[in-house]
Amino acid sequence: MNDLTWITLLPPFIAIGLALLTRQVYLALFAGIWLGFFLLNHSGFFPSLAEALDGVLAVLANPGDARVVVFTLVIGAFIVTLERCGAVSGFVSFLERSRWVTNGRRAQWMAWLVGIVIFIESNITVLVAGTVSRPLFDRFRISREKLAYIIDSTSAPICMLIPLNAWGAFNLGLLDGLGVGNPLAVLLASIPLNLYAICAVAMTAFTINRNYNPGPMAAAEARTAAGDVDGVDISGSGDEHGKAKPRLLNMLLPVLVLILAMPTGLWITGNGEIFAGSGSTSVLWASLAALAAVSVLVLFQRVMTLDELSHTWMEGAGRMLPLAVILVLALALGGISQALGTGEYVAGMVGDSIPLFLLPLSIFLVSAVIAFSVGSSWGTFSIMLPIAIPVATALGAEPALFVAAVLSGGIFGDHSSPISDTTIVSSLASGTEHIDHVRTQLPYALRAGAISAVGFVALGVMML
Repeated sequence: MNDLTWITLLPPFIAIGLALLTRQVYLALFAGIWLGFFLLNHSGFFPSLAEALDGVLAVLANPGDARVVVFTLVIGAFIVTLERCGAVSGFVSFLERSRWVTNGRRAQWMAWLVGIVIFIESNITVLVAGTVSRPLFDRFRISREKLAYIIDSTSAPICMLIPLNAWGAFNLGLLDGLGVGNPLAVLLASIPLNLYAICAVAMTAFTINRNYNPGPMAAAEARTAAGDVDGVDISGSGDEHGKAKPRLLNMLLPVLVLILAMPTGLWITGNGEIFAGSGSTSVLWASLAALAAVSVLVLFQRVMTLDELSHTWMEGAGRMLPLAVILVLALALGGISQALGTGEYVAGMVGDSIPLFLLPLSIFLVSAVIAFSVGSSWGTFSIMLPIAIPVATALGAEPALFVAAVLSGGIFGDHSSPISDTTIVSSLASGTEHIDHVRTQLPYALRAGAISAVGFVALGVMML
């Protein structure tokens, strides 16, 4: 398309609207992709269908996207292997003996703290927190939707507040490419101004402390308290899986490998510089290393034969196949949205008539809309930082505030979007329906977004 118009918003908005309305995520996402190719190439109703199918398959031709999809399947194998070898029950037994996690509130605090401590990569954060917390949430009858919200809200926000990871490396590369004099200093200065990331983490703590359950979350909590988790009666259910006895080592060692392998992968792929490493490659290596670690333990302890273990891998990967399909469709929709110029159109809506003190708010909101529409905070950073930095330079203003507005908006939109990979992986790790996670999380995200918006107005008045 040569001219950017409001029509470029239709594919992502149609997909998101249909997904929320019908709960048929696969069809909704594909409808958005189909419409996107129809608008992009003007090739007719049925030819655009063929193009949409090719567009979905083309996702796997991108090495980075393919690695994320394979990571999803590997994580499924890893989680089921942990369950079958007594790792989860061993960890739960340890927590019971230590008398620290003795109720539902403490289980929530544990999930929150794990999300704070593991800031290496957003998907690793939600995986570890979800895996160790889910049996405790089930035992104390706290909804899996609440778990998904907690781990989602302490993944990307924490990775951006403690940017010693691929998130930091990516944004440092963007800032350096835009000619920012000292990119590291600017990125560090933006951290205390990253209002949405701060609000998201703080609101999660407030939610746990006050048992705050707005809208759909209240219904999810009531359902789980009655003994029903995603349609499964959990009253009296245990955490044992098969013949394996509880073993704490089977949880601690693979999770430790998972955590340590991520920065190691970044260091290796970055040729000795962790900030120059490949996030998608490193997260795949980390998940494979963790799966290998738990598999060696299983074979050494004779919990399973090699044949049983391989069948467990396939079963686990099969459980994740629906989410892997959602992820592929979401990536394809993001690609067609970029081809249509959705992000550029939204960014162009910010005109010269906006008052100076409202510029941070405008950048925050535009970034949020772009991230919500394309399901990618990193894609949003790529679009908006090249706009925000020149604006700051032209005004002679401190770039950290404009960088913070972009990062906050990107995380806000990504946190709210049904087609975000982090949202999808959070659903995966907590064992809840994806759309249920989106519905229950959105009220929290909107509240944190509103507080952040007010804060950016105040910062604009004080700093510009």
